[in-house]
Amino acid sequence: MKRAYLLLLILLTLSACEQTSTSDNENNNVPVVGDNAENTRVSPVTKGNLSEDSSYFLAKDESGLTASDFETAYKMCTDALSEYYRAIWNGSDIELDTYIDNENLKQYTQKKITSQYDLFLKNNLTQNLVTGVDVDAAEVKYVGEGKNFFYLKLDAQVKKDVGSFAEPTEFLVQSANGKLVIVDWYTNAKDSYDFTVRGENQTINNPDIWNNIDVIANN
Repeated sequence: MKRAYLLLLILLTLSACEQTSTSDNENNNVPVVGDNAENTRVSPVTKGNLSEDSSYFLAKDESGLTASDFETAYKMCTDALSEYYRAIWNGSDIELDTYIDNENLKQYTQKKITSQYDLFLKNNLTQNLVTGVDVDAAEVKYVGEGKNFFYLKLDAQVKKDVGSFAEPTEFLVQSANGKLVIVDWYTNAKDSYDFTVRGENQTINNPDIWNNIDVIANN
């Protein structure tokens, strides 16, 4: 009941944010509790029409992102995190097209997954499989007007056959062609792939970063 109340409060707060100026939105960091978001994927139907395709997370308004897309954005990022951890530890498949539209970010993420799995395999760590991933939202911010994106900082507790570990990941989410997509994704944990390759303590606030060829060249 407490968590349901908190989620309701968050949705009301985000809706209110949409009515404020950009500066108000940028300064409104909203903590949330993360395991009550509904599964907002559409029901499986015939593929071909984006609005009827269950493999995507659809925006409520095809013209762009709104504060009411929070639940869908949160669900998409938690699904992506869960599939990511199973991919790098268990060798499971992950369909990046479901979450990412930018080819540069997609290639980087695939490289990250392959590199991590190969490292764990080499060190005989892949026998200790991931059995579950619990995700809570430490921070959510909606930035409206010209930029129009969600910033989500998610804390993942990764459960394994033996033991568990936790690490934070930051996401930026936008709307593209009627669906929500991840436009940046950074895990700020010591010795993580992002921490090593992109650098430590990055500021994740630029939804256009993967359009920059210099960033790609450095990764």
